[in-house]
Amino acid sequence: MTEHATESRPGADTGRTAQRVSTLELFFDLVFVFTLTQITVLLAADLSFATAGRVALIFVVLFWMYGAYAYLTNQVPPDRPSRRLLLMLGMAAFLVCALAIPRAFDDGGVVFGLGFLGVVLVHSALYTRSHGRDVVWYAVPNSLAALSVTAAGLLDGPAADGLWLLAIVLQFVTPFFAEHGPRRRDGREAAYLRAQLGGLNPAHFVERHGLLLIVAFGESVIAIGVGIGDQPLTAGLFGGAFLSLALAGALWWTYFVRDEDRAEAVFTATPPDRRWRLAMNAYYYAFLPMLLGIAALAAGVKKSLGHLTEHLHTGPALALAGGVALFLAGDVAFRTVLRLLPVSHRAAAVPVVLATALLGVHLSAAAELLALVAVLVAMLAAEARWAPCTTADTAAEDA
Repeated sequence: MTEHATESRPGADTGRTAQRVSTLELFFDLVFVFTLTQITVLLAADLSFATAGRVALIFVVLFWMYGAYAYLTNQVPPDRPSRRLLLMLGMAAFLVCALAIPRAFDDGGVVFGLGFLGVVLVHSALYTRSHGRDVVWYAVPNSLAALSVTAAGLLDGPAADGLWLLAIVLQFVTPFFAEHGPRRRDGREAAYLRAQLGGLNPAHFVERHGLLLIVAFGESVIAIGVGIGDQPLTAGLFGGAFLSLALAGALWWTYFVRDEDRAEAVFTATPPDRRWRLAMNAYYYAFLPMLLGIAALAAGVKKSLGHLTEHLHTGPALALAGGVALFLAGDVAFRTVLRLLPVSHRAAAVPVVLATALLGVHLSAAAELLALVAVLVAMLAAEARWAPCTTADTAAEDA
């Protein structure tokens, strides 16, 4: 019996069993989320716009390859020893990247780049199991991106930043090469590869990213303990901890109460030749701000819980409010891409959430945390009360 079990599940493609996320994939995600933990550490050490920009560069590059592995195991499940061992090598390479993150723009840049090159090479080796020689259309631009990041470790200042941006450009053009580059022997475009790209198992793909989000939320919970440190366990301190937990819980509610099942129904109803682009827009471009928002929120919690009754500096106040706003903006994009209406309540909440930073600066950290929880609860309550039934809801019910 293999580790990667399958079972029937509502919403799966007709005639197919729904592939479930294996424990090894979840283990992989735990290692990957350590990169998010390290990004939070880097951001909390210097809550400035310059650091935030570099954090964004690091995570955009890393999350691209996480998405590549998520798609990979959807098509090439780790159900035999050779695949498991290669996936574990990929985990080790991500660990190297994570350990080097705090010094990725300093003396650890080359180490980060070499770790990232390992991530790419292992991914390419595994991809040959499903796409054969066509893996070149992913492997070459991804490897060039990794080499660009490695070269950035030899430089500093704008030159290093430019090489990081070049790596992101190379990653972003990879889908174009994958969709339009390969040709058949007779010279025509290889539509068959585009069909392979769209051959996603909806149940597995949606579940995999949902589990990643859950593990990432764990970072915000860990931040509560780090923020408290060795302070006296007073009623006020517990109040701040509970508010931080309620804030994370409200963000969980925002995505998991309805969006995940509805997203699977939309993917199932989407023709295979359109699933690849839908997956890119929903689970890469829209998920980026959601995950970065969790990291920013965790950094804000770490820097705020020790100063609940004090005026916050601009950095921690913006990290709290900006983290929640980034998550909501990403969720609005996610819903828009998948046509999961409504989005108006969440879009309207974004500027209100950002405005709560003023409460942290002029009143206290506790006031900002309380306001953030209140805004999210009001948003969810209004949406539940006045949200119309949508076609996506109907599709989810009928699936």
